[in-house]
This record gives sequence, structure tokens and C-alpha cells, in this order.
Amino acid sequence: MEIEYQMIDTVADLEEIAGFLEREKAAAVDLEADSMYHYKEKVCLIQIATEKIFVVIDPLAIKDLSSLNPVFSNPKIKKIFHGSDYDVRSLYRDFKIRINNLFDTELACRFLGIKETGLQAVLKVFFNVDIDKKYQKKDWSKRPLPKEMMAYASKDVIYLLPLANILNQKLSQTDRMTWVLEECEDLSKVRPALPNEAPLFMKFKGAGRLKARSLAVLEALLQFRKCVAEKKDRPFFKIIGNESMMKIATARPVTLRRLKNTKALSNRQISMYGSDLIKVVADSLKIPDNELPVYPSKKPPVLPNGAPKRIKALKTWRASKAKTLNIDPGLLCNNALITAIAVKNPGDGKSLETVEELKNWQKQSFGAEIIRVLKRTTY
Repeated sequence: MEIEYQMIDTVADLEEIAGFLEREKAAAVDLEADSMYHYKEKVCLIQIATEKIFVVIDPLAIKDLSSLNPVFSNPKIKKIFHGSDYDVRSLYRDFKIRINNLFDTELACRFLGIKETGLQAVLKVFFNVDIDKKYQKKDWSKRPLPKEMMAYASKDVIYLLPLANILNQKLSQTDRMTWVLEECEDLSKVRPALPNEAPLFMKFKGAGRLKARSLAVLEALLQFRKCVAEKKDRPFFKIIGNESMMKIATARPVTLRRLKNTKALSNRQISMYGSDLIKVVADSLKIPDNELPVYPSKKPPVLPNGAPKRIKALKTWRASKAKTLNIDPGLLCNNALITAIAVKNPGDGKSLETVEELKNWQKQSFGAEIIRVLKRTTY
């Protein structure tokens, strides 16, 4: 089935379509980006569908998307996404777009106890539609885009409005609408992480297990990879993968022969980066012991007397309640929140308000039960 849409690739067309969108009550939104192909990812397409309008916007052709701001910020227009966290961050990062009145169909599915919440699985269940995801990891920054990729991009978004309508009915029937809306409000405020001066190994899985010398080697390797990735405009994994980086950091080869023996790199990678890598390793091995990095250890907080017992009781309650509601226990109340409640140990509704991590929907729907669990555990 070929889907008709309007391609928007000029400021004039965008301003005109934004005027139409401002008169709509709801708009489904999806994005395509190029994180698999470039050092700095960017939004490459924005698909928007309403009951009357369906457009695909090319932000690579239109540098100024400010005419969309009133649409996304208008609280009277519901913006429907599926798995919105990445999209919300990306729209703010690239265009400073803020979203009011967000509805996330993936989150709604989770609160309804639907096990497989990926869009492909959900559309199959509710509309018996099969979406071929083979284009999901293609390079969306290429121009012109093949018709097949445009068809894929357009198909992803057109079902979100009817899907949202179905999920809204189910949420109302189960009295969970306020739960989802509060979570969606929080989702609408997520932002991309700010750059900082922390060592790169702080975001590298497994770095905490390395000894100081290997940690120094890893950091130097990560800095080298970052520099190469930026120059070549490629994502990190297309320069050297994380598993290979860890192998080199632990083996610490200082000759090409030893580097080859690690079997961490292909012949092509060794040809391109081998000499630089062994120099990076050799230089790291010369760092004085007193200047070696230390991975910060996170000591678990010292819990007050009785808190471990309360944590156990709350987890038992959570498991039972989640089973009754047919939702994931972590969605109902995650472990960090359970610990916070156990530490504060509120004895009534007023003291429950002091647990800042608790959402309103959790307090209103389960506050009394939580307090009863705590009282039974205390006495």
C-alpha cells in the first residue's frame, strides 16, 4: 500500500503547514536519525500525521524549524509518540523544540500490561500490520532518499493516532489514565546530557573492573578513538568496537605483533590504526603510578535500622500488586523508590509527601497500602 504524504523541504512550505497543524487537536510524530553513520547524530526526517494532514519534513533542507515551536509547545494539541525518550531529547538538541501535552503509546502499552511494546509488535497485535524494520538502521542523512525508505518512514507514523485512541479507551477502563499522563509529562521534560570533563571511561561498560594501569590505557585509547571518529565523521563502533577496546586495554600491546595476537582488530584496522595504537599504549605505560586514574567506587548507602526489613516487605507487596495489575513490578515502583520509602518510613499520608521520588499517581493509588505495609513491618 502506497501512502500519500506531502514532502516539506522549504521554509515557506513549513510555515504554511505549521499553520494548519496549529488547528489540529492531535498530531502523531516520528523521527528518523543517522546515529549509525555519523560522529554527531542528527534528526534527518520528521513525520507528522493528523486526521487531515500527513507530512514528512526534511530538516536537512530546512535549517530553521522555529515555525514548528508553537505546534509542539501548544498544550491544546496532543503530540503522540511511540517510545518518546530519544525523540524528545533529539528535538530539543537539534531544534530547541519543547513538547507540551505528550502521549507516549509505548508507555501506555507498558501500563496496560502488554508484554511486547515495540511498535512492530504493537501494530501487529492491534492492526494486523507488518512493518519491515530493515530500513531502521539505514543512513537517513543520504539525499535523495529511495522511495522504499520514504515508504517505511511514512508507514511508521500513520497508525499512531488510531493506536492512541484504542489505548486511551483501555486506560480509562482500567483507571490508569492519570498514571500514564503524569509519566508522559515527566518524559516531555527529558533533555540530552550536557558535555562534561569526566573521563571517557566513566561511560564505558566494564571499566570499573580494570586496574589503574589498564584504566589509564583504556582512557588513552578512548581519547584516540574519539579523535579519529570526529575527524572521519563516523560513530565510535565504526572505528573500533568496545569489545576490541577492552581487549587492547587489558593486553596492553606495545608492538604490532602483540597487537595482532590480541585478535581484537581486523587486518584493515591494524593497517589504519596499529602504529598509533601501540604508541598510545606505550605512552600510557609511562604514566607515573601516582598519576594513574582511579575508578570512583560507589559505596552502597548505610541504611538505618529496620530499613532492610522494610525494603523486603515492600518488594513482596510490589510483586503481589504488580501480578494483580498485570504490569511490570519496576513500572509500579522501582528499587530506588522502594529504598527511599523504606529509609523515610512514612507513617501517614502527610509524611508520605516527604518522599519526593513518589509520583502523584503512586501516592494516590497505593499510598495507603504502602503505609500499611510499613506499619506491619515496624510493629
